[in-house]
Amino acid sequence: MTKIELAKKIFQVSHIKGEFKLRSGIVSNEYFDKYQFESIPELLNEIAKHLVKMIDFDYDLLAGLEVGGIPIATALGLKTNKPLVFVRKKAKEYGTAKLVEGQDIKNKNLLIVEDVVTSGGQIISSVEDLRKQGAIIKKAICVIDREQGGKEALKKHFIELLPLFTMTELKS
Repeated sequence: MTKIELAKKIFQVSHIKGEFKLRSGIVSNEYFDKYQFESIPELLNEIAKHLVKMIDFDYDLLAGLEVGGIPIATALGLKTNKPLVFVRKKAKEYGTAKLVEGQDIKNKNLLIVEDVVTSGGQIISSVEDLRKQGAIIKKAICVIDREQGGKEALKKHFIELLPLFTMTELKS
């Protein structure tokens, strides 16, 4: 599947209109229901194939953010054979009480994996927590950048955002 075909398919299965409150607090009249494209193995596989082409730098671990970044990170891990970690929004309050599940992140270069980025708030919050645990983070990758300030906000935290698609690309 070409990148253009993938964009059309993602738009077709996940773009919905209505009134939606986003994590950032912004109210939008359109929404990308990421679980629609993440729950279709063919699309998830194609997304991973195209994301792999964008990763031309070295990193130690893929870091999938809860919940939407986890299936994407897993698909990327299968394509790259790189180990990964699963990052919770907040540490568990039971069992091991971990924020990060999987590999040790101390002194490791993590590639943050997210599905849709609007303001970048969840990535920033997670990166702050991960850096406190000794992780090195310079880049984040996502499927869709809604182009609502996320890329710029992340840059202020020394994180380069690499989107597979921008909202403009998906809508064209």
